[in-house]
Amino acid sequence: MNKFSYKIETERLVIRPFEKEDYSVWLTEYENRLPSQHKYDEGKIDMGICTKDWFIELVENQQRLALEDKVYVFGVFRKADHTHLGAIDFSTLMRDEFQWARFGYTIHNQFWRNGYGQEAVKAAISLAFEKLNYHRIEAHINPDNIPSIKLAESVGMTFECIRKGFIYEFDEWTDNLIYFINSK
Repeated sequence: MNKFSYKIETERLVIRPFEKEDYSVWLTEYENRLPSQHKYDEGKIDMGICTKDWFIELVENQQRLALEDKVYVFGVFRKADHTHLGAIDFSTLMRDEFQWARFGYTIHNQFWRNGYGQEAVKAAISLAFEKLNYHRIEAHINPDNIPSIKLAESVGMTFECIRKGFIYEFDEWTDNLIYFINSK
């Protein structure tokens, strides 16, 4: 099976790589975002540069990165009406005897509090273990990002440690909490 054709479905969702034809549903929900709800929510974003050609290049780059086993990006779509709800990504940290990846997740803020994040992340973890053959998945979370911490815990991820000065953001080196889950 082609690495950028992997997908998984839940009762309400389809999680799959973006396709060039997703441009209009992708753009619509970015444009419909609510103002920022907290520090880690971008809220409304200027989508002025995001033309259809720009999006096609983005999708082609995502496909290239998947073929190179570097990064896998999956759109989260509502099954009933193909609405774009968000995205999940996996970045390969090391293969060999580790089979280790970092992953991130986002649901557009206009769809929060509907259980979509938990449903999507659970399904994506299964996809990562069963199709992408990772053994360990980590989420790197800012210590004050309570919604992300709660989501990681709700899908069975375990707190491992605090990595001090781990990522450069907000004009400084910041700490991250490391949550992980291993394949069974």
